[in-house]
Amino acid sequence: MRFATLMVLCLLPFISIAQDKAIRTLQLESGTVVPKVPAPDTSRKAWKKGGMYRMNLGQGSLSNWAAGGDDFSININTTLNLYATHRKKNFNWDNSLDLALGFLKTTTLGTRKNDDRIDLVSKYNYSINKKTTIGSLFNFRTQFFNGYSYSTTGKQYASGFMSPGYVLTSLGVDFKPKKELSLFLSPLTSRWVFVKNDSLASKASYGVDTGMNVINQLGAFATVNYQKELVKNLTYKSRLDMFSNYKKNPLNVDIYMTNIIAVKIFKLLSFNWSFDVIYDDDTRIFGENKDAPALQLKSIVGAGFQLRI
Repeated sequence: MRFATLMVLCLLPFISIAQDKAIRTLQLESGTVVPKVPAPDTSRKAWKKGGMYRMNLGQGSLSNWAAGGDDFSININTTLNLYATHRKKNFNWDNSLDLALGFLKTTTLGTRKNDDRIDLVSKYNYSINKKTTIGSLFNFRTQFFNGYSYSTTGKQYASGFMSPGYVLTSLGVDFKPKKELSLFLSPLTSRWVFVKNDSLASKASYGVDTGMNVINQLGAFATVNYQKELVKNLTYKSRLDMFSNYKKNPLNVDIYMTNIIAVKIFKLLSFNWSFDVIYDDDTRIFGENKDAPALQLKSIVGAGFQLRI
């Protein structure tokens, strides 16, 4: 017992020193400034990007067919729809690019183009509330290759890249009452119409003055966009643009409308129907004398490959 007591008395100084050292260490660590962890970069998360690629094929063949028809026909149509949106506080930047190209080949008619479109839309807005924004809209629209009108006497050159080409800038208000519906209204819009080809410009085919390659139009503009999955695997997308030219015949409103219905059959297979409507009072290439406007309609039905980007 005495020996144990003597050992404790001998170790007390060392225990006290160890305790003092531990206390000093804790005191130093408590006063140490912890380095700040840098905030995560959210700029990439603010962007949302994606799209859809579709390729539709159609083919037919006849042999000794009493009802008549082409011995062979094939059509190929491709579309690429891309989008990129950016959100930062109350500022919104929405971009979409639609590209389309299609060809039809038959035994008697040869190869003809049945679809050709370049369409870029960019909106930059400031949110007033959840349903209303104010800002600007930019639209560029033209086609890739030359287009021809066909008749019994042959074909005639009718359009090409930037013949016509449309560039539109607009300031207005964008309403979004529902997630799938938006309406942009502008009382102040400037639209440039380009006709690069001199032979078309000399005829004033698309509203440019004779011998000129560009004309500016000032007017009112509205665009309605709608996209919704109506039922599972059935999607409907539509866009309607309307423009009234203050300078010339403002009651003759130009219309540009695109519609597409897509039915997803399997993961990479879909059935598609696109239906487009255009009326431009300055596109005077129709009628008996090829000098009158007309309602333009285009319908394409097909099944094929689709890939979500």
